[in-house]
Amino acid sequence: MNTFQDIPLAERMRPKSLSEFINQEHLVGENAPIRTMIENDSIASMIFWGPPGTGKTTLAEIISKETSREYYSLSAINSGVKEIREIIESAKKQNLFSGKSPILFIDEIHRFTKSQQDSLLQAVEKGWVILIGATTENPSFEVVSALLSRCQVYVLKELSKEHLEKLLKDTLLKDTFLRSQSIILQESEALLQFSGGDARKLLNALEIVVKNSFGHAEIIISNKNVLSIVQNKMALYDKNGEMHYDIISAFIKSIRGSDPQAAVYWLARMIEGGEDVKFIARRMLILASEDIGLANPTALVMANTTFQAVNVIGYPESRIILSECAIYLATSPKSNTAYLAIDRALEEVKKSGNLAVPLHVRNAPTKLMKELNYGKDYKYAHNFEGNFVEQQYLPNEIKDKIFYDFGKNVKEESVKNFLKKD
Repeated sequence: MNTFQDIPLAERMRPKSLSEFINQEHLVGENAPIRTMIENDSIASMIFWGPPGTGKTTLAEIISKETSREYYSLSAINSGVKEIREIIESAKKQNLFSGKSPILFIDEIHRFTKSQQDSLLQAVEKGWVILIGATTENPSFEVVSALLSRCQVYVLKELSKEHLEKLLKDTLLKDTFLRSQSIILQESEALLQFSGGDARKLLNALEIVVKNSFGHAEIIISNKNVLSIVQNKMALYDKNGEMHYDIISAFIKSIRGSDPQAAVYWLARMIEGGEDVKFIARRMLILASEDIGLANPTALVMANTTFQAVNVIGYPESRIILSECAIYLATSPKSNTAYLAIDRALEEVKKSGNLAVPLHVRNAPTKLMKELNYGKDYKYAHNFEGNFVEQQYLPNEIKDKIFYDFGKNVKEESVKNFLKKD
């Protein structure tokens, strides 16, 4: 049997109640939605979306405990439709006896296939189970719309420096095993750096340092000590942790900076670390619009084709497709004009509200609308030379606003010349 200290520190320190749960005040604070649901014992299906180590699993367990509901847990990595159906059948029987729908927690729900997610629909709709899904990925992309519409999405925020420092000090004071050691916390910056806002990684790093120094009269936790121990012990790539975000950031910035050598290197780091190829392809799809855009519109087509291809071609072959796309995007001319244009337009809409559509560009499907001058004096572009005519399309109040500025690249310069905007 495991001794107490053999249980991982992060597990020993896992909060057991809302009073112990740190951060996420917008969800569990006074009058916040999840606290209100718990107090009223009226739990709805929901999806927790947030970075690793922010308490998604813990919060699901607390909800189950504080509402006295049966708790089932699955991981999308090693569970399938068979396991889901077995739990649903068990849950239906549970409902007959207790009258309370049990909670089904699914970790990394974004890794479930469409058929696996579809297998949950009836159970959620009928109330046989209350689904709580956890994901680090945007559920709008990864959860099927039918299931998403039946769940409330709650965003969990990463822990602040203050929260992490409090967790570190509380752990040293409250954990029975750590209290039995002579531990001197001189500096915490290195531990916080390794955590990357992830409470679990913070406690894992602390545990590594303590175990490595076990048996010493005193265990000194200093930045130098932490760096020398943790850097050699912790995994070089944690696809669910801080390194996941650092490496995808380096990958994207390398492509944006037109460096194909670095792009391929960081791609290799992610592939070797077991990163989800769909995640990589999706990020390149976003980059194709945000950073290349109208300088090379074919980049979006290329990225979209890559995204579709890696969904049907598994590893190791998909590495070639990802590499081809990454190099193509890195060596493409760059422009963020479309990205800037829509943000400027959205800002204007928020500021000026719903401005009236000019009469001459309104639709006029009825006789009355025509009598009211809908569509009157509209100039049909194809009746003019080059299929182009100067005409006002914006509302009068903002008729001279510029949202899209032409980028300084061959493609956009040619369009600028065509539109006679010199």
